[in-house]
Amino acid sequence: MRISRTFLLAGTAGAVILLAAPLTAAAASASLTAVFAQTSVWSSGYGAEFAVTNRGDAAASGWVVEFDLPAGATVSSSWDSTRTSAGQHHRFANASWNGTVATGATVRFGFNVSGTGTPLNCTVNGAPCAGGPAPSPSRSSSSPSPSASASPSASTSPSPSPSTPPTSGSTVDVSTAAQLQAALAGARPGQTIRLAPGVYDGSFIGTTPGTAAAPITVTGPRTAVLTNPTSAGSGPSCPTPTPGWDPGYGFWLAGAPYWNLTGFTVADAKKGVVLDNSPHVTIDGLYVHHIGDEGVHFRRSSSDGVIRNSTVEYTGTAQPAYGEGVYLGSANSNWACHGNSDGVDRSDRVQVLNNRIGPYVAAEHIDVKEGTVGGVIRGNTFDGRGIAGQNSADSWVDVKGTGYLIQGNTGTFAAPGTFANGYETHNPVAGSGCGNVWRDNVSDLGGVGRYAVNVTSTSKCAGNLNVVYTSNSVTNATGGLTNISPTNG
Repeated sequence: MRISRTFLLAGTAGAVILLAAPLTAAAASASLTAVFAQTSVWSSGYGAEFAVTNRGDAAASGWVVEFDLPAGATVSSSWDSTRTSAGQHHRFANASWNGTVATGATVRFGFNVSGTGTPLNCTVNGAPCAGGPAPSPSRSSSSPSPSASASPSASTSPSPSPSTPPTSGSTVDVSTAAQLQAALAGARPGQTIRLAPGVYDGSFIGTTPGTAAAPITVTGPRTAVLTNPTSAGSGPSCPTPTPGWDPGYGFWLAGAPYWNLTGFTVADAKKGVVLDNSPHVTIDGLYVHHIGDEGVHFRRSSSDGVIRNSTVEYTGTAQPAYGEGVYLGSANSNWACHGNSDGVDRSDRVQVLNNRIGPYVAAEHIDVKEGTVGGVIRGNTFDGRGIAGQNSADSWVDVKGTGYLIQGNTGTFAAPGTFANGYETHNPVAGSGCGNVWRDNVSDLGGVGRYAVNVTSTSKCAGNLNVVYTSNSVTNATGGLTNISPTNG
């Protein structure tokens, strides 16, 4: 359930407080830590979450986090936990689905507070979050002790203060979410923002244009993980950066052409990487996984982009019907919002190269929307396990755009999932879904899919037919290579 986080524009940040509570451990035992973070702040309260991590050598079978709030502050709502409150004391136990915490794993729960006071006397499974022995049974939970409160000085890393990151120079090194937000806010053409390993939890947005000669780069290892597990606030019907609103995107470029995103991970977000009106963006070597809706979206005429050498899996965890791996353009029903090029979303000439997409991509691995033209889909590997079949999403690639080259891809399907064809075309508007070419693709339909390439209509593409060459191959199909006459070559 995704509830309540207020959008933090790049350069703003809530406090992050580490509350560590290793449990008394024998051999092969769980050891939990809890990290408190304010995820949003407003005049009369704030939103927050705890991240509970198991740093022991055995799985934890349940967790309970308890704390007091000072007078004038109270928990107004919560999610992903079972909450009981008595006066100023609040107890959060795991929900039915997140009680088991494997070694090295993290679970989160969130809450909103009316008032400005932050947690005091925090414990996790009875041990103080600040470490040390369990509190005396005589301690009154309704009488918070300032000496036991979480201290903002206990940061998640020994890096410099997150409020004063280095934002000048050709390379800016960051190691906290606040530093990354500030670096994105201060980015300028030619600059490289370099991520240290670690988890960066928050809203991350770039709005500064780079140039062809001096692109802006965000780079980091795969162990640099950007997360944004909650979203809320009131935003515009057509997404645009708005104070007080967090759309829940893992990484968002808006009006920001000529950026390079390389190497890092985006996970546990409503949407993965979203590009709006951001042409000439290169995504290289990203790992995008466990995303509520689509993994990577080139939207609002984000043309001439590239996604390559990346892995996208486990999308549509919240809404399978919207769980595309890579999404190019927008459906014509959304052009009123995203059709910024004479009423059409012209996310044209995007190249999707040498990526691994799937398993458990719940919708199409690549959805090519009507109105887009001239892209290339080459050298990708599609693993169809987990396709949900919702909203007619039952193929690796659905081509509604025009003039695409689909070449040298390898696709497989195996249960579980709903699978109709390897590749499909559709024609939702006049002239769409036409003039596309398939060459050298290898398809294993798992004994379930009918055709490697299913062309929905030829009459709607008169004069600009789709072409399927005999260089494509198919195995384990209930129908065959294609439902149209293949072309030699």
